Amino acid sequence: MKKILVLLLLLPVWCLAQETDPLSVGNEYLQQKWVDSIYKKMTLKEKVGQLFMIDIFPEKGEKQIEKAEKLIREYHVGGVIFFKGNPYQQALLTNKLQATSKVPLMVGMDAEWGLAMRLDSTFAYPWNMTLGAVKDNKLIEQVGYQIGKHARRLGVHINFAPDIDINTNPENPIIGNRSFGEDKFNVAEKGAAFARGMRNAGVLACGKHFPGHGDTQTDSHKTLPVISFSKTRISNVELYPYNRLISENLESVMVAHLDVPALESRSGYPSSISRNIITGLLREELGFKGLIFTDALNMKGASNFTTPGDIDLAAFMAGNDMLVMSLDVPKASLKLTEAYEKGEITEERLAYSVKKILKAKYKAGLHKYAPIKTENLYEDLNTRRDSMLEAEVYAMAITVAKNQDSILPLKELENKKIAYVHFGDDRGGDFLNTLNLYTRVDYITGNTPEELLKNLEPYNTVIIGHHRSNASPWKSHDFTVKELSWLLEIAKKKRVVLTTFVKPYSLLKLSTLEPIESIVVAYQNSPVAQQKAAEVIFGAIGARGTLPVTANKELLVNTGIETVPLGRLQYAIPESVGMDSDILKKIDSITKDAIKVLAMPGAQVLVARKGTVVYHKSFGRHTYTGNTPVRNDDLYDVASLTKILATLPVVMKMQDEGKIAIDSTLGSILPELKGTNKQDLTVKDLLLHYARVKPWIPFYRYTLDKDTHMPLEKYYSKTPQGKFNVKVTEHLYMREDYKDSIFQNIVDSDLLSKKEYRYSDLGYFMLQKSAEKTYSATLDSLADALVYSPLGANRTMFNPLERGVRKEQIVPSEADDYFRHEVVQGYVHDMAAAMKGGVSGHAGLFSDANDIAKIMQMFLQKGYYGGKNYFAEGTVDEFNTCYYCNKGVERGLGFDKPRPESLGKKMYDRVPKSCFSHSGFTGTYAWADPENELVYVFLSNRTYPTASNRKLITMGTRTEILGVIYDALKN
Repeated sequence: MKKILVLLLLLPVWCLAQETDPLSVGNEYLQQKWVDSIYKKMTLKEKVGQLFMIDIFPEKGEKQIEKAEKLIREYHVGGVIFFKGNPYQQALLTNKLQATSKVPLMVGMDAEWGLAMRLDSTFAYPWNMTLGAVKDNKLIEQVGYQIGKHARRLGVHINFAPDIDINTNPENPIIGNRSFGEDKFNVAEKGAAFARGMRNAGVLACGKHFPGHGDTQTDSHKTLPVISFSKTRISNVELYPYNRLISENLESVMVAHLDVPALESRSGYPSSISRNIITGLLREELGFKGLIFTDALNMKGASNFTTPGDIDLAAFMAGNDMLVMSLDVPKASLKLTEAYEKGEITEERLAYSVKKILKAKYKAGLHKYAPIKTENLYEDLNTRRDSMLEAEVYAMAITVAKNQDSILPLKELENKKIAYVHFGDDRGGDFLNTLNLYTRVDYITGNTPEELLKNLEPYNTVIIGHHRSNASPWKSHDFTVKELSWLLEIAKKKRVVLTTFVKPYSLLKLSTLEPIESIVVAYQNSPVAQQKAAEVIFGAIGARGTLPVTANKELLVNTGIETVPLGRLQYAIPESVGMDSDILKKIDSITKDAIKVLAMPGAQVLVARKGTVVYHKSFGRHTYTGNTPVRNDDLYDVASLTKILATLPVVMKMQDEGKIAIDSTLGSILPELKGTNKQDLTVKDLLLHYARVKPWIPFYRYTLDKDTHMPLEKYYSKTPQGKFNVKVTEHLYMREDYKDSIFQNIVDSDLLSKKEYRYSDLGYFMLQKSAEKTYSATLDSLADALVYSPLGANRTMFNPLERGVRKEQIVPSEADDYFRHEVVQGYVHDMAAAMKGGVSGHAGLFSDANDIAKIMQMFLQKGYYGGKNYFAEGTVDEFNTCYYCNKGVERGLGFDKPRPESLGKKMYDRVPKSCFSHSGFTGTYAWADPENELVYVFLSNRTYPTASNRKLITMGTRTEILGVIYDALKN
């Protein structure tokens, strides 16, 4: 007895599960009672009719539909399989056909990667090859579940999936991307997970194409492929996934049209009509109890073998239960009926298949059939959950196959000049656009390799994107001969990151991989795959995928190099980080309303949570009367955000290096202040706006004619000449020495009599002076070297026109009629900053919402971003401390803190006190919440055409949006 038990324990799992009926439900008595009651009422013709599943192409028009209705009425077919169309059309037609049928129809579809395989306006999940790269099989199960949900919602009972062919032949013309790969264990695991997901959604799964279509070089739609392996090889490899899925109660199997000499001795005899293969192998040896479907009988692999009707009879006699897409149902029905009447088909044999079909219908819920509801159909088939899961799958599939010198993820962006070169015949815009969210990446082209290499000379890193059509899994994936040659030429001279948006087999044609530093396989050219590949390259997410097939002699199956995320922002939908998209949509209406009432001409709004940007939109135009729409990469004058985005990081760095302390006096860091009323003021009090410094000094007014209010020639020139070399705007140049006068005015200014909180710009003039003296460099170059360049914040800068930004990419801030007397666009709005040449500690910075989000995220992550620690541990927390809250000064060092007067009492009470923020005069705002891991950026030019427009402030638009963001938090 003990020996027998040991032997049982050693048996494969599927051997122990052979007696399980995969078509049974919990209450087998009720199921069998329904099956028997239906079967007893059937005529012979109705029983035979149950064996057929007919095809329907709604787009072919009424004649085809009328033919289907006739076959249902007169021949009582058991099921239909839908092909091209749209979901609404299919739902109505399904209801119509179900109403026509005496016994509810089993509705089937090929939805291997979702209903989109056959229908427009439906969701497409990644192909199996992509899923094969994912290590976490729970994700595959979730994909199966979601596809099952979609199928069930559309009245589909069986999905002819998963494809569990083992694609060991790269030249396979029909499987390829439809396979989970070449590793039998991986294919089995993935297939089982996918089927499990569909089963949990209430949809029958179907393993195909039995006994294995993965190593063929011809297409069974066109001819009869030959599988020339031994039975031992087939048992060990091709049949392995079937054994695994059968052990987990796979409901059905589809038999392919293949010539398999090792399993069927008759030469050229299709497996789909081979009793040896279907009854002998599948039913008896593997012990399969579920439904057996033929592959489509109109395929050349079957239809070339014999005449319509005969092939159907042969298929049934071989052991198939359902005959799919018969070329001639009436003729086939007659053949089967005659065979029954002659005794060639016994009642037992017919009942065996028909009752199995009825059991499957019961399991699919057809014993309580209800018509499909078309209300919200499109929405139900395209959910946010689908988008979330799709992004997660691609993120886990992207595979770094080679990573010489750990080039990926790209770090030290300040030392990199990056180019993008496009290969292939499909679009790569989503890839390039996402790359540019992380740093500047230039699109470089050339008509010849020489021209391309010349154009690439300024660059030290080249990202090559190989983009081929994502329209279907059968599209060509290869590089052209020209591309292969150019690729190697570029790789010989530049550091290359090759990113392929096709199946891995594209790399087989590369004669050598040696000169290519990094290879990223993204599998498909979908927008999401392009986005996630860019995120992997820059370390927003880590690479986790492994190659499901051998891609090259140097890149074997299961190759995959994991990379570590660097804390850079990623991009996804709100639900992925516990926020509600519908609530966030209110931001659209709030912003549009503000534009409508002329509170501002336009705006950029960005929301990020948990390191993920979930909302990033632009609204309106540059001006009320112009036609230039605001784009996400347009630059805004951020006004006082300069304080926390430029000056404050430099001060933090000075403290980390011991060059300054928050308790340092101004006299100790600026010797010229010794002996003045500023010498004993501390850096701490200055940053807290608690130092009794005047709020501001109208420096520009001292340089205007008292009567005309025009710039005095004493101080200005319309052209640069001699000492007039400080560019205020395009047509106004100030004397260089007047910058010293500005600082002296500050030094000489009186202090306020009462020590209390008074917001002031003047302290930042002094902090700028100290930083520039300390490092012998200007503030703009310091901030760029310390923060912007390494951070990849290439759209953040002082004096953008001098940095090569086109004027039309910069939003104007005011139509100045009191100082400069021209539209201020590309030059700083703040008058004092303008008089300092556009670079000041309190104003002068230009940026876009995405770049500001990077800096705020860096603060949120305690000074860490992109694999780099910008500040010492504890520095950000030290500056985000409210030192004088007990004195009514609710500010950090440089940062604003939540205050009732700025947020309103209701908002003040609901936000954590650890939040930090700042606003800007031009209508800008940046907010960070460490507890909820939130970043919010709002940029506008409310000062255009006049700074006297305070509607944005009085309406509270910026804080109203902040309220919506907190409303959108779900967890």
